[in-house]
Amino acid sequence: MTDAQTAQNIATTYDPTEIEKKWYKTWEEQGYFKPSGHGESFCIMIPPPNVTGSLHMGHGFNNAIMDALTRYNRMMGKNTLWQPGTDHAGIATQMVVERQLGLQGITRHDLGREKFIEKVWEWKEQSGGTITKQIRRLGSSVDWSRERFTMDEGLSNAVKEVFVRLHEDGLIYRGKRLVNWDPKLQTALSDLEVESKEEKGSLWHFKYFFEDKSVKTQDGKDYLVVATTRPETLLGDTAVAVHPEDERYAHLVGKNIVLPITGRLIPIVADDYVEKDFGTGCVKITPAHDFNDYDLGKRNSLPIINIFNKNAEVLGEFEYIAKAGEQISKTITAPAEYAGLERFEARKKLVAQAEAEGWLDQIQPYDLKAPRGDRSGVIIEPLLTDQWYVKIAPLAEPAIEAVQDGRIKFVPEQYSNMYMAWMRDIQDWCISRQLWWGHRIPAWYDANGNIYVGRNEEEVRAKNNIAAYVELKQDEDVLDTWFSSALWTFSTLGWTGDAQKDAANDFLKTFHPTDVLVTGFDIIFFWVARMIMMTLHFMKNEDGSSQVPFKTVYVHGLVRDGEGQKMSKSKGNVLDPLDLIDGIDLESLVAKRTTGLMNPKDAAKIEKSTRKEFPEGINAYGTDAVRFTFCALANTGRDIKFDLKRVEGYRNFCNKIWNATRFVLMNVEGQTVGQQARPDLWELPEQWIISRLQKAEAAVHQAFATYRLDLAAQAIYDFIWNEYCDWYVELTKPVLNDAEVSEERKAEVRRVLLAVMEASLRLAHPLMPYLTEEIWQTLAPMLGQGGPTIMTAQYPIPEQAKINEQAEADMQWLQGLIGAVRNIRGELGLGNARLLPVLLQNTSDAEREQIIRIEALFKALAKVESIEFLNKDQEPPLSCSSVVSHASVFVPMKGLIDPKAELARLQKDLDKIQKQHDQIAGKLANEGFVSKAPAAVVEGEKAKLAEFAAQLEKVKANMEQIAAL
Repeated sequence: MTDAQTAQNIATTYDPTEIEKKWYKTWEEQGYFKPSGHGESFCIMIPPPNVTGSLHMGHGFNNAIMDALTRYNRMMGKNTLWQPGTDHAGIATQMVVERQLGLQGITRHDLGREKFIEKVWEWKEQSGGTITKQIRRLGSSVDWSRERFTMDEGLSNAVKEVFVRLHEDGLIYRGKRLVNWDPKLQTALSDLEVESKEEKGSLWHFKYFFEDKSVKTQDGKDYLVVATTRPETLLGDTAVAVHPEDERYAHLVGKNIVLPITGRLIPIVADDYVEKDFGTGCVKITPAHDFNDYDLGKRNSLPIINIFNKNAEVLGEFEYIAKAGEQISKTITAPAEYAGLERFEARKKLVAQAEAEGWLDQIQPYDLKAPRGDRSGVIIEPLLTDQWYVKIAPLAEPAIEAVQDGRIKFVPEQYSNMYMAWMRDIQDWCISRQLWWGHRIPAWYDANGNIYVGRNEEEVRAKNNIAAYVELKQDEDVLDTWFSSALWTFSTLGWTGDAQKDAANDFLKTFHPTDVLVTGFDIIFFWVARMIMMTLHFMKNEDGSSQVPFKTVYVHGLVRDGEGQKMSKSKGNVLDPLDLIDGIDLESLVAKRTTGLMNPKDAAKIEKSTRKEFPEGINAYGTDAVRFTFCALANTGRDIKFDLKRVEGYRNFCNKIWNATRFVLMNVEGQTVGQQARPDLWELPEQWIISRLQKAEAAVHQAFATYRLDLAAQAIYDFIWNEYCDWYVELTKPVLNDAEVSEERKAEVRRVLLAVMEASLRLAHPLMPYLTEEIWQTLAPMLGQGGPTIMTAQYPIPEQAKINEQAEADMQWLQGLIGAVRNIRGELGLGNARLLPVLLQNTSDAEREQIIRIEALFKALAKVESIEFLNKDQEPPLSCSSVVSHASVFVPMKGLIDPKAELARLQKDLDKIQKQHDQIAGKLANEGFVSKAPAAVVEGEKAKLAEFAAQLEKVKANMEQIAAL
């Protein structure tokens, strides 16, 4: 193919759409995302997105970072695996399918468990691939041939193996404890699935009377006033607590009060948990329905009384437990008028009764944080239920040590402190969920309630000698989704738990431990810590030591809007990365942001703000511009403000690279291009750009090594735009257009033009994969290089020998002088065609030598006809001046301007400034204004007056100088 034919392959304008479709299809079909099978290994595990999900800005940000790291290491010659997969997302997925069935008037209970699970699998096959298609759209180079799903056979077997072995190790047990209970979804929830929202509420104050009528408070009352935000739980109170150092109540500790309605006697106890300044300093304690109360109850050996069923309705018989951790020991008959009431109905009735009977003291407005299920939206009820737990303390200790001894590093390091704080205060993990979709707990029960754990029923019967006629029922619950995802780094690589099989698994041996986990800080405890604990327990090296799941945890911040607000549907500020890539019209954007909003007022508000912010919708920026924006904003650990202007700027950067390539091709097509480097033919521009390329490459390598992708993006941007495009390309024009320059020199200049652009493309590829691939396929063959894909080309390596500090110093002078002359030309309103004389003053002998070396380039690029050096004490003629470093640059004005026309122009400026000056002077002369206006306003006007006075003096001085010409 000739150079001319090659140049014609580059379209006039950059259109990313077709380029992106073409290259991703090629990359995936050709298997370029798969490990190469040679070199040092590098592995990243994708944090598995929910199979129900669709792409959001967090995914876009996270994927851009992971893909940049993966592509960089692949180009560095490593055997690279980016492992993809999705999470079955127990609650979310079950809700989606139940909602669909509900539209048909069917519940899951109508279908039964097996039929319902079949429906979920059907839905997964039809709709579950949405997010993987979207990840492809981001250009993510994951090895799709190894895609995993947390419910696929291999991972499900790994989950059973881990559960059974933890149970055998005494680290999994079943017990009755307090959990977050969702009355709507009828399941326990993890803390991560509970959202605490600021809401308006009330603080009710009730009178609890002493058992002994002779007992009085310090102010002579025969009762305590107890404040609560949840009156309905009064029925389950087992104590009233005060602070041990609260002098008001010290004499009452150990006394009993009579619990209203029930008539039960409960003690007054002292505990540090109580805040003396909250309410009255007396707190009702309901261990069965509050997590803090539960802990206080354990410390003070209080009984526990459960008053609600799983629908959050008042039980007819309260469940009494003598001590935390024990089983129900008896029942207490509930007040008949409350039995069966829903909790908030019970609240209304109880408050009304208190008011009627005189033991309601007062009600105060109170702002509280209401815990709501993130899926159902209902208030979560702390509830005592039988659940499965992992005993965490023995697993946490080695997980703490792995971070302390440096086997796992957090970037930025500050997040290790957050991790340590959580791990040292860790509680046993409730792993059971009352759902149908998920990994069913591998435990079976006989008619007597005996529990048997095993990988399957056959194993359970064989291990426990249970005859075939003995009926066994498998536990109805499934495992918390985080349980299976805690095994992600090794289960996805084919771990079985069989030592012989695992030893023969090349992928497991090659890629585990993985290298880096890229994640947000919000799931350090819920996912990162659990992966560390599980991996250390199950993955062993040949010497028996424990393996970590990853060597580095790179923690990034959250993506917020341009104002720093969290993106949420309710705020109407959500952006979809695919809309930024492909564009979206205004009406579609409005519909997207308002769909599903129940409140018409909110929808109208969001529609209004959307139309104002995006009057023409969102332009299509392409994947590379969006990815480069994410990387440029990736300050480690800090939340990022996502600004569309940055995307627009980086789309312009893509255009800049495209147009620079077209310029280069148009200037080399049909011409001789050197095939071997000829440093002997290099002059200052080549010496400088090659030196700057080495430093750019070094900066990018350092940025990747320290996970500072923002610095990598900045180094790439500065080099390509500011140095290569704005300077080197311009510096080549005089050479390539000069008939007196040898063809040999021109061929080398063309080669450097191409070679530096080609290296820049490889440098930028991890951040901008599509644009770089498209152009590289054109440029690399012209240099006698190339290959099937830029993805497997060598990443640029800086060469110290090519760094030329003298050339960089000379170029710095050249850039400064050219900039100074261009500024003067602009001030004088002179076009580029006119050649200017330049006078230089305050330069040393060494600097004069530098300037003489760059004289020809300076004259050509700045359109300068002559250079003259002035002595220090020599008075320059009337000139327009600038400063470069400590040197003064003068352009004599005589002969360059028409004095008469310039004086007329300056007179207009003078008249305008004088008018503004006089207006403010008049205002300040007005005593009424000065006496009545705020001091800050008056001072502001005085400052303006002084500024206008200075401008008048400057213009007058200029006019005097020009009049002298």
